[in-house]
Amino acid sequence: MGNVKSIEKAVEALPPSELAEFRRWFAEFDAAAWDAQIEQDATTGKLDQLAAEALADFRSGSAREL
Repeated sequence: MGNVKSIEKAVEALPPSELAEFRRWFAEFDAAAWDAQIEQDATTGKLDQLAAEALADFRSGSAREL
Protein backbone atom coordinates (compact mmCIF):
# COMPACT_ATOMS: atom_id res chain seq x y z
CA MET A 1 0.00 0.00 0.00
CA GLY A 2 1.31 3.46 -0.89
CA ASN A 3 2.30 5.96 1.73
CA VAL A 4 -0.63 8.29 0.95
CA LYS A 5 -3.11 5.42 1.20
CA SER A 6 -1.63 4.43 4.56
CA ILE A 7 -2.02 7.99 5.81
CA GLU A 8 -5.60 8.14 4.52
CA LYS A 9 -6.48 4.93 6.35
CA ALA A 10 -4.84 6.18 9.55
CA VAL A 11 -6.77 9.46 9.36
CA GLU A 12 -10.04 7.61 8.73
CA ALA A 13 -9.42 5.52 11.86
CA LEU A 14 -8.89 8.51 14.18
CA PRO A 15 -11.45 9.08 16.90
CA PRO A 16 -13.26 12.44 16.62
CA SER A 17 -11.12 14.26 19.19
CA GLU A 18 -7.88 13.19 17.51
CA LEU A 19 -9.31 13.98 14.08
CA ALA A 20 -10.07 17.51 15.29
CA GLU A 21 -6.50 17.83 16.60
CA PHE A 22 -5.12 16.52 13.30
CA ARG A 23 -7.30 18.94 11.29
CA ARG A 24 -6.03 21.91 13.34
CA TRP A 25 -2.43 20.77 12.87
CA PHE A 26 -2.88 20.17 9.14
CA ALA A 27 -4.52 23.56 8.60
CA GLU A 28 -1.50 25.25 10.21
CA PHE A 29 0.92 23.03 8.28
CA ASP A 30 -0.84 23.72 4.98
CA ALA A 31 -0.97 27.47 5.61
CA ALA A 32 2.76 27.54 6.39
CA ALA A 33 3.53 25.58 3.21
CA TRP A 34 1.38 27.99 1.16
CA ASP A 35 3.09 31.01 2.75
CA ALA A 36 6.51 29.52 1.95
CA GLN A 37 5.50 28.93 -1.68
CA ILE A 38 4.18 32.49 -2.08
CA GLU A 39 7.37 33.85 -0.50
CA GLN A 40 9.51 31.78 -2.88
CA ASP A 41 7.44 32.84 -5.90
CA ALA A 42 7.73 36.49 -4.88
CA THR A 43 11.48 36.21 -4.32
CA THR A 44 12.11 34.51 -7.66
CA GLY A 45 9.97 37.01 -9.61
CA LYS A 46 7.16 34.63 -10.55
CA LEU A 47 4.59 37.16 -9.36
CA ASP A 48 6.13 40.19 -11.06
CA GLN A 49 3.97 39.96 -14.19
CA LEU A 50 0.78 39.62 -12.16
CA ALA A 51 1.75 42.61 -10.03
CA ALA A 52 2.53 44.66 -13.15
CA GLU A 53 -0.86 43.80 -14.64
CA ALA A 54 -2.66 44.71 -11.42
CA LEU A 55 -0.84 48.04 -11.21
CA ALA A 56 -1.60 48.79 -14.85
CA ASP A 57 -5.30 48.05 -14.25
CA PHE A 58 -5.28 50.29 -11.20
CA ARG A 59 -3.56 53.15 -13.01
CA SER A 60 -5.92 52.91 -15.98
CA GLY A 61 -8.93 53.00 -13.70
CA SER A 62 -10.17 49.55 -14.66
CA ALA A 63 -9.53 48.08 -11.20
CA ARG A 64 -12.15 48.28 -8.50
CA GLU A 65 -12.19 47.86 -4.77
CA LEU A 66 -14.15 44.99 -3.25
